[in-house]
Amino acid sequence: MAEKLCAKRLQKEFRALCKEPVPHIVARPSPNDILEWHYVLEGSEETPFAGGSYYGKIKFPPEYPYKPPGISMTTPNGRFITQRKICLSMSDFHPESWNPMWSVSSILTGLLSFMMDTSPTTGSVTTTDAEKRSLAKASLAFNCKNPTFRKIFPEYVEKYNKQQAPEQPPQELPSPAPPREAESRPLVNRKPKQEHVHGADTQKAEMKNKQQSFPTWMLLLIFSIFGFVMALPLLQI
Repeated sequence: MAEKLCAKRLQKEFRALCKEPVPHIVARPSPNDILEWHYVLEGSEETPFAGGSYYGKIKFPPEYPYKPPGISMTTPNGRFITQRKICLSMSDFHPESWNPMWSVSSILTGLLSFMMDTSPTTGSVTTTDAEKRSLAKASLAFNCKNPTFRKIFPEYVEKYNKQQAPEQPPQELPSPAPPREAESRPLVNRKPKQEHVHGADTQKAEMKNKQQSFPTWMLLLIFSIFGFVMALPLLQI
């Protein structure tokens, strides 16, 4: 069980991490034990660990911050043996070098930096860059099989589920409706119809003119006959 000072210090550090997160590092205490913390280190770019998510644990003694914690890694990584304490100057391997001013963020920052290094230490392994890249690619899937990881880091589980979801095929746009028959007719076909209408109007106008000119012609003929009849007596004389 954590001492009062230890619990107060760890709670303060958790609030600080929530307020100012450390790049490539996520750390949270266990819901049931303030002395057990769980962390995720994200592999740095331009290294064989790029794209990897490395899950591990920190176990603090009740005397923290006056005594150092133990550190282990759960995710296969190609740098440290899993489920085994890692030898660091900030871990319980070297209590003589421990500084009470160090915190969870400084411990994990040192661990991430040491992970990128190739110096041998207790709990380290030697692998090729290709093996590290392969483990980095499989790290998130491995972590999501762990019930504790799934409970404490749901955002990584969501990230993994999105990666596994098949890509949605692009939705096909509905094909345009075929044009109506009247709309599909070219404008050229409409001209003869207009010309026909104009032709019919012209014929009607000519017929009307003929009908109007017919009475005038008849009047001229009648006047001519009348004039000829009136001139007959004069011709006989």
